[in-house]
Amino acid sequence: MDLHYEDNDNKSLKRFEKMLHTNSVYFFDTIDIEQIIKHYIDNGKIVLAKKALALGLQQHPQSVVLKLLKAELYIFEENYHEALQLLDEVAVLEPNNEEVYIQRASLLSKQEKHIEAIDLLLKSLEMTFDDNIDVLSLIGMEYMFIDDFEHAMYFFKKCIQIEPEDATSLHNIVYCYDMLGEETDAIQFLKEYIEAHPFNETAWHQLGLQYVKIEDNIEALKAFDYALLIDEHFVGAYLEKAKVLEKLGRHKEAIQNYFYTIEIDDPTAFVYYKIGKNFEALKGLSDAIDYYLKSNEQDPFLDKPLIALTNLYYGIDDYKNALHYINRLIDLNDEVSEYWRLYGQIYMKKGFFKEAIKAFTKCIALGGESLDIYLAIADAYYFIGDYKEVLKVLLQAEVFYHNQVEIEIRLSGIYFLITDTVSGERHLRKALQLNPAVFPVFKKLFPVVYNSRKFRKIFNRMRDNQ
Repeated sequence: MDLHYEDNDNKSLKRFEKMLHTNSVYFFDTIDIEQIIKHYIDNGKIVLAKKALALGLQQHPQSVVLKLLKAELYIFEENYHEALQLLDEVAVLEPNNEEVYIQRASLLSKQEKHIEAIDLLLKSLEMTFDDNIDVLSLIGMEYMFIDDFEHAMYFFKKCIQIEPEDATSLHNIVYCYDMLGEETDAIQFLKEYIEAHPFNETAWHQLGLQYVKIEDNIEALKAFDYALLIDEHFVGAYLEKAKVLEKLGRHKEAIQNYFYTIEIDDPTAFVYYKIGKNFEALKGLSDAIDYYLKSNEQDPFLDKPLIALTNLYYGIDDYKNALHYINRLIDLNDEVSEYWRLYGQIYMKKGFFKEAIKAFTKCIALGGESLDIYLAIADAYYFIGDYKEVLKVLLQAEVFYHNQVEIEIRLSGIYFLITDTVSGERHLRKALQLNPAVFPVFKKLFPVVYNSRKFRKIFNRMRDNQ
């Protein structure tokens, strides 16, 4: 087993693990065994933590520190009754031990009794001569759990007064401002913080994110650039800067910044996808396809690159490849309405109208209702000559979408086709009221009707009366 511990703890950990392998029993002082237990807890090795704890309590049965660690494990495993009993026992031995209050607060928090947890943490705070940043942070978190963001912010601000470089508390303060919808106040706070701590890259990064929220992209770029001046390997700043550049249509610069993230850190499917999107915006379709494929290879379950590939091939009339990628999406998850919408659109272009109808109907069944979908189904039935179904679909759509010129034009055309002239005129008149420029659209959808002498007279009369 390879061990990579700090020198001070390395020997004790090696001795403990050697003891486990050889079934020997070694003696450890309380400090060493405490560090071993914490190491295993921090690394999620709870079974080993329990073994170390059992040995420690066997060798030091009166150790308050070890009993508190045992209580912590009880709380972690939701054995609240046992944890409370143990904490009561410790409280008898050391009634002013602040850790007892902290553990009890943790137990109450797990039970969603956050107000009671806060009360105990405040008592713990009274027992220390100096402000305890860990306890202040815990109080802030408890207030966040009950959505009291103003009080939470107060305690996180006290944390950064004690430790200005406390990045977690800084993030939490900004999060509280976000939840309160106070972006302007967040910006002011960050500016004041930066004035006192100008070389804090996290603050500049957070300032940039706030400017993004209020859509001040130029100031956002400046903030991200300052963060990168302080730390040229700040992946998050390159990523956010790239997103802003993309919004501004500066796609070449966006690509360059996405590339920087790959140079610094392991590439992600998301970054490859974003590079592809920017190449596509620049009409570099070959490069776009390459990066969408890299994104898919990096994460085969991410739908964005497959959707992008489907749309890209659909846009260049390569329906064979578009169908290949939409089928892959449906294989991943056939319960997404958007996939069936794309599937139907592709089959419409290929002229497979019955398949398109099935796809669009599935889209609606999955909650993907929209006027476009109903119109697409109606058009598909029209192309296969089933006018009865066209009327059925359009009349159903009219229930959900009132006064839509697209529906009225189609209803008019179909009624004229089945020689219901009265209904045809009624819907055409309504279409004209909604949009006077309906005739070119009508001609495109129903050329046979439009070029008929009988109906041309109706059209001319209605047009003259506009």
